[in-house]
Amino acid sequence: MQLPIQSQSAIFAEGWEAAATPADLAEIARTADRAGFAYVASCDHVAIPRRLADAMGTVWYDPVATLAFLAGITERVLLMSHVAVVGLRHPLVTAKQYATLDHLCGGRLVLGVGAGHVPEEFRALGADFEGRGGLLDETVDALRAALGPEEYPEFAGERYAFSGLGQLPRPAQGRVPVWVGGSSPAAVRRAAVRGDGWLPQGDPRDRLPAQIARLKELREAAGIEEPIVVGAITEPLYVGDPGWPVGRRTLTGEPQALAESLRAYAAMGVHQIQVRFRSRSRDELIDQMAAFAAEVAPHLDR
Repeated sequence: MQLPIQSQSAIFAEGWEAAATPADLAEIARTADRAGFAYVASCDHVAIPRRLADAMGTVWYDPVATLAFLAGITERVLLMSHVAVVGLRHPLVTAKQYATLDHLCGGRLVLGVGAGHVPEEFRALGADFEGRGGLLDETVDALRAALGPEEYPEFAGERYAFSGLGQLPRPAQGRVPVWVGGSSPAAVRRAAVRGDGWLPQGDPRDRLPAQIARLKELREAAGIEEPIVVGAITEPLYVGDPGWPVGRRTLTGEPQALAESLRAYAAMGVHQIQVRFRSRSRDELIDQMAAFAAEVAPHLDR
């Protein structure tokens, strides 16, 4: 799941998150750790322009700082950037941050990357917004070199080049997996050719099979034999009868019925699902997470 509190867009944030504290965020991460969730994720924006503030909000925690904080209070759950707009920063800076994080957390990092969509953010940081697709492609290639096991990584591209520059510590897991987020044709192509995983953004169920087929087709055409992890973001969930308006798109009901609905993702070729629960408080969210882990998750692999 992507964590609440650390990003508060009006599109998905619950009302209680505005007054939440780091202690709330920590307890939710601990719950995910205890309950067996595969990963917790934190998103990335440096600065939001006024024209987008009403819709997006300006609460966007830094993912490196957030995941490092959570690394120290969790033991097994993976820590994902979903997604880091890595084109905003030099890849050696990004590699230093995330390699250190992976070293400190014992190899639990997944680097999720995306192209970004806020022109003012790119301009303020001196990054190329119009060319962000090509920028991201090259940055991912550079990061795959810089987030491997070599103390002196080497890379030569159109925008970036480095060699003979040592960076320690190295990632604890040897090579940090890179997941590509997004559902545009460019994002699917990027995931197929450059990614260890793909996490679509906003694809409804009826679009996913064709997208997954295209992903596999592109990967095969590129001659890449390594398997790729396919993720998906589910509809909002509520385990049981909410007794309050949770929105028409929210899946509600008994655990086995929810599991049956969610198993459709596996039938499409999805390996991992990212879930989000409707809630009116931190305690209700924690209860929902616990109920899902105990009552829904055991039925997902049947």
